Amino acid sequence: MPREKEGNRKTKGAPLPIVTTLQKFLKTYEKHCAQTQTSVCPAIKRDLKTSINNEQILSKFVLVRPDDSPPSILPVSLEPLLMTVQDECYMLGREISIWGLQLSNPEVARLASLLESKGRTCPFTTLKLMDCRMDAWSLGRLGTALQFSTLRSLVLDYCKFGNEEIESIFSGLENNQRLRDLSLRFCGLGPQSGPRLGSAVCRSVVRELHLDGNYLQCSGALGLLRPIAEYVEMQGKDQPATAPPDTRNPPQPLQGIKKKIKDLTEAGSWLVKLYLADNGIDGKGKEGENSLLEFTQILTRLIRYSTHLQELDLGNNVLGEAAAADILEALRARKTGKLPVLKITVTPQISSDTFRSIWENSQKFSITRKKKKKGMLLDICAG
Repeated sequence: MPREKEGNRKTKGAPLPIVTTLQKFLKTYEKHCAQTQTSVCPAIKRDLKTSINNEQILSKFVLVRPDDSPPSILPVSLEPLLMTVQDECYMLGREISIWGLQLSNPEVARLASLLESKGRTCPFTTLKLMDCRMDAWSLGRLGTALQFSTLRSLVLDYCKFGNEEIESIFSGLENNQRLRDLSLRFCGLGPQSGPRLGSAVCRSVVRELHLDGNYLQCSGALGLLRPIAEYVEMQGKDQPATAPPDTRNPPQPLQGIKKKIKDLTEAGSWLVKLYLADNGIDGKGKEGENSLLEFTQILTRLIRYSTHLQELDLGNNVLGEAAAADILEALRARKTGKLPVLKITVTPQISSDTFRSIWENSQKFSITRKKKKKGMLLDICAG
């Protein structure tokens, strides 16, 4: 490795081009912070200096407000960083992560404009806005930018959304054939968000969907899964759009999915991993057992027919014995149909006899039992 570094030097002892680039980037960033009367983000400065010392490319920018900063200190802002990326034409960044900031309209407007510029001046493929606060206008502007951006991953964990605010994000997902991973964990999503999100996912190429820690309940989860399950069931019964597994040559799920998505000409349901842990999906409350039954029916259709789904997390939702039995039956049908391996995590409140019966009848299903305060954690893998 040292020889390789020396070979890239223009003259002996001269800094590598990336070192000069990052030094100039840091200088410009500090200048923009001074001009906008904002603080230099300690994390950005530290990462830049570390990359300079190690003579390495900096591909991830983490913008975070220092926990111990007194009110008298100027705030950390996103705008100087984005201005620097544009001024320096820095095309080596791949991810920008923002933690715990109140994002103003000008900041979001500049971010949206950068995302809309796509590959010309925007190198970023991953955007993480975690525990950030944005008003309705900013979310609307961000949603519009999503329709034109080249983002592959969007994380909005711990950002609290109202119905109108999250609608802006859903609109940006529709017919988006680039975004693969979406995370909306602990965002305060209620039952009314499920149908709208399900519709958006079915018109996109999202592969991983993280919704842990919301409160979709049975009706919201049902609304989310219904269009997805109906789509995969249609594809399963009428197979020209999705080729059946070759029993002579076992499928390579991830490789096959990547190729299908790469060659994709229209959106559809391509979910590989779905996380719905801790969403209040049970037969309790005013929704009652009927809603849980209806949800389970849709869920088992997804399990039976999805050729892409590899992981489904329903942990910390009290589904009960009847639902667990239906899930097991659907997994058996999936195995009979020679579909790819599917790992399911559920947390049912079931008797030990029922648990033993599932284990005895699962054959090649791998079941792991762990102690919990309420019920047991049951990992079921069909394979």
